[in-house]
Amino acid sequence: MEYEITPEEVKSKLDAGESFTLLDVREPWEFETARIDGAKLMPMGDVPSRAHQELDPEDPVVVLCHHGVRSMNVTVWLRQQGFEKAQSMRGGIDAWSRRVDGKVPMY
Repeated sequence: MEYEITPEEVKSKLDAGESFTLLDVREPWEFETARIDGAKLMPMGDVPSRAHQELDPEDPVVVLCHHGVRSMNVTVWLRQQGFEKAQSMRGGIDAWSRRVDGKVPMY
């Protein structure tokens, strides 16, 4: 499984009703500013202490942040922890706003 997934591929999964966790690793103020419906907020700094309690290693996880750097770091860490279906959304919520849903504010 690739480490990255495009915003368009994430949109297709959502539209198709596929089961996966959309994990937003930005800070709470960023989540309040712009978010994708259904995303679970888990700031990057909280992931090591919360991932094993709140995520299932068997389930697909799509990680997103602002531009894709934090999400890739979290994806690599999750993969090392046995979350083999973790993927980072390339370009983050910024790319989502530009290419998928213009109603999501950019910041």
